[in-house]
Amino acid sequence: MTVLIAPDKFKGSLSASEVADTLAQELAAAGLDVHTLPLADGGDGSVAAALAAGYTAHQVNVQAASGLTHTAAIAVRGDTAVVEIANTCGLGTLPAGVPDALEASSFGFGQAIRQAIEAGAQRIVLALGGSASSDAGIGMLAALGFRFFDRRGAELPAVVRSLAAVHKVSAATVPAELIVAGDVTNPLRGPDGAAAVYGPQKGASAADIDALENGYDNLVVALTRSGWADAAAVAELSGAGAAGGCGFAAALLGARIVSGADFFLDLLDFDRHCEQADLVVTGEGRLDVQTLSGKLPVVVARRAHPKPVVAVVGRDDLGATAAATFAAVLAVTDRAQGDSVRDPAVTRRALSLIAGEIVQRLAAPTDCGRGGHDLAAVPV
Repeated sequence: MTVLIAPDKFKGSLSASEVADTLAQELAAAGLDVHTLPLADGGDGSVAAALAAGYTAHQVNVQAASGLTHTAAIAVRGDTAVVEIANTCGLGTLPAGVPDALEASSFGFGQAIRQAIEAGAQRIVLALGGSASSDAGIGMLAALGFRFFDRRGAELPAVVRSLAAVHKVSAATVPAELIVAGDVTNPLRGPDGAAAVYGPQKGASAADIDALENGYDNLVVALTRSGWADAAAVAELSGAGAAGGCGFAAALLGARIVSGADFFLDLLDFDRHCEQADLVVTGEGRLDVQTLSGKLPVVVARRAHPKPVVAVVGRDDLGATAAATFAAVLAVTDRAQGDSVRDPAVTRRALSLIAGEIVQRLAAPTDCGRGGHDLAAVPV
């Protein structure tokens, strides 16, 4: 039997490659023909997934969210590059990981985009998960050549505190196709926007959220004044609120905003890998109602149909609801001895146990008394 292991990361615990490799080791030891394809949906871990699929790492020097310079990686294959905000200026680049919504900048993300273009990329996939900033992407835009001015014509630094003072914007062009691949559907402003929904997890107080909203409103007016007649409409786009408004900034540059799961499955050639598989194993850190709205495991199940798909997850909050989508759901938290969220070793041991259970299920007769496995295909 041929098994394709194609999971997303278990956020905060194991990367997609680590999940896949742990499961693969046990399944291969049982004599199965195992292939791994670590996946991503446009969030943090997207560069790592592209590298595991054969892209080449290209090192870039960029500013972290705090402004300190560090080295990050982008993934390049042919004329396509994958650039992510998480490893350039995301939450993980903050000192001690302490969020600071009013100080963190997206400038390093723009630097990485610029260096991808300098390296020859003509199509750049923007992965916006894991961001630290709430600057509506003006840091990113500044790194790409945009300039911001107040009423007196004085140039402003491209930081959050300048948002409310911007009066005119000078544009620059980006000579590449930009694609925002993700699963965030929030607009830039309002109760479902970047500040209200994601500001608190980036350290924003209620007063900070009000200040951010006022800044976003002013920026949209300034952009309209500066020639972007559709700035207000762009701010309302699904996904404009991604990464503290970097989705909005990317859309101003003409970026397409697409479903991250389907786009990355295409980018990483999932269908070709799935074609020869008898069983697909996918997964993510937490299976919940958001998963059913089109997150990666459900999209994998849909694309693999009618082949059986097993979901291996950190935690299962769906229970019987998932039976309509997956042949089985196997959760780490049901088998872990210890804190699997904070201890990767605990997660690895539980994944090894899960792999053993998959082997047992494959060897078990079905309810109909036939030989073979009990992981029957289910409708998706």
